[in-house]
Amino acid sequence: MAKQKTVKESEVVMTEMVLPNDTNTLNNLMGGKLMHWMDIVAAIAAQKHSNRIVVTAAADSISFKHPIALGNVVTLKAQVTRSFNSSMEVFIEVWAEDIPANKKTKTHRAFFTFVAVDQNGRPIEVPQLKPESELEKELFDGALRRRQLRLVLAQRMDPKDAVELKSIFNFQDGPPK
Repeated sequence: MAKQKTVKESEVVMTEMVLPNDTNTLNNLMGGKLMHWMDIVAAIAAQKHSNRIVVTAAADSISFKHPIALGNVVTLKAQVTRSFNSSMEVFIEVWAEDIPANKKTKTHRAFFTFVAVDQNGRPIEVPQLKPESELEKELFDGALRRRQLRLVLAQRMDPKDAVELKSIFNFQDGPPK
């Protein structure tokens, strides 16, 4: 599949309101509920990029910077940052908005990985991604390092083969053993 797509073609914005059933005993959004919403918005972005059924392969680098309160409106934005053979990395940013107080705060961000599959659940090739803006190019370039780190941590790649990670840690002969 030689087709290329832009980041904008995969962009998805989803909005939810934090209701009492979504909160913990401190009246803040439960982390699991937020991760559920993140998985949905990221899956839609991956589907838009691949035009295929997708499955979640990894959820990493989820940062919980600020709690989200009961009654806040939550906006999640997802976009594909890079595609590989059958997998795609998706970046998600989350904002919480207290509408009566006219206050909007960026609260969370994460990278999820999805694999496009055929009707039998087997991985299938996806279009390449063409980054256009400086931020898109930065996320695209970093995606290979994040992918190698995910694979090393999952023990699916030998650390000495993680060429992109060597440059981060400035190891001449790879990461320490």
